[in-house]
Amino acid sequence: MSSEKVLSSASASASASAPLASPHAELCRGINGLDKVVLRDPRGSSAEVYLYGAHVTSWKNDHGEELLFVSSKAIFKPPKAIRGGIPICFPQFSNVGSLEQHGFARNRLWTIDTDPPPFSTTSSSKTFVDLILKPSEEDMKIWAHSFEFRLRVALGPGGDLLLTSRIRNTSVDGKPFSFTFAYHTYFSVSDISEVRVEGLETLDYLDNLQNRERFTEQGDAITFESEVDKIYLSTPTKIAILDHEKKRTFVLRKDGLPDAVVWNPWDKKAKAMVDFGDEEYKHMLCVEAAAVEKPITLKAGEEWKGRQELSAVPSSYCSGQLDPQKVLHGS
Repeated sequence: MSSEKVLSSASASASASAPLASPHAELCRGINGLDKVVLRDPRGSSAEVYLYGAHVTSWKNDHGEELLFVSSKAIFKPPKAIRGGIPICFPQFSNVGSLEQHGFARNRLWTIDTDPPPFSTTSSSKTFVDLILKPSEEDMKIWAHSFEFRLRVALGPGGDLLLTSRIRNTSVDGKPFSFTFAYHTYFSVSDISEVRVEGLETLDYLDNLQNRERFTEQGDAITFESEVDKIYLSTPTKIAILDHEKKRTFVLRKDGLPDAVVWNPWDKKAKAMVDFGDEEYKHMLCVEAAAVEKPITLKAGEEWKGRQELSAVPSSYCSGQLDPQKVLHGS
């Protein structure tokens, strides 16, 4: 397992074209010399993925507008996880278990996957990168399970961002394992007090600010005026995040991920985080496709797939309702 090595910095630029299957993907150096893959769709949208953590740190529309939040104080230096973008929480979400917060996938070096098994996907994207993570000997000491985690990051023809995770139990001794998971997406918003989330009304949630006690959401949409950290259960496959000021709606579609985490640290927690600006909580919101309440169990040889698709569409804001409603209820 330890023979799996990420491209060394010296060979990264020399091998830039060889390992990437997509003509619209380029391997280059990012902050602090960390390797990253830049995806550029011919229509103008783009995304950036660091091999460290398989971490998406940028997603721009065809006007060049950044759609993800990354803190200005983010520390791009292992072993610290990058604050913002889309961290991958695996094999543990939060502190639900014995591992470090959010598991270890987000602070390991991943490898470009040159020969992934075929994807049964409806997407016709030609702008993508495939990454793979296998446990090191050190990982096996803290989480003694053999796995292959394959991630495809793709840009759709309309500028949508698609993340598909495939996790396989590669145990040779027949041992099953269980894990929790989240795409910890940080959306960039103009002003958190002008944002609402639709699609989670009337659902049960676990409140992380109250020892994960279970409550039922009230009201017709979720708005923000203080710290929030909730795990919504049995959520729909589509959730909308409306940014009134930017007249933009993010639509999150997900598959294989029944839960949705909503998080904003607000002012006090923001000030306590060294890698987060004191006022930056106003300009971000995490809405995370997740599997937390019921861990996923894989027998030896079994594979799990979890997918999220993000799109950003213009929206108008009429009497507090999504207009048109077809964003949530349409195709």
